[in-house]
Amino acid sequence: MQTVVHLVSADETEQQTALNIVRNLVEDESGTIDDVAVVAQAGGIERVTTREDEGEEVENLLADGVEFKACSNTLQMKGLEESDLVGGIETVPEGAVEVTRLQTEGYAYIRP
Repeated sequence: MQTVVHLVSADETEQQTALNIVRNLVEDESGTIDDVAVVAQAGGIERVTTREDEGEEVENLLADGVEFKACSNTLQMKGLEESDLVGGIETVPEGAVEVTRLQTEGYAYIRP
């Protein structure tokens, strides 16, 4: 199974819930989870920047094979650069389009 988690809220509790879900998917012992992706856009983009104190949590998930994708439109809108992102995060032109693309490839959608 493949899962995409949509990190879109500026609410810190929702952001942490999203990352907790991602951690649970990565640590699933059933062997049924193949790929996990996180698409960050809108208010959720802050959680994947180097400005966040929790950047280490994102780095650990990246090291565990989670793909993180950041919306370029959101970066531009918020005056952020790719260099503001935690290292290893891919940028995509539009977050919603990326979520939709992943869903058409069979990814299950989760948004806390």
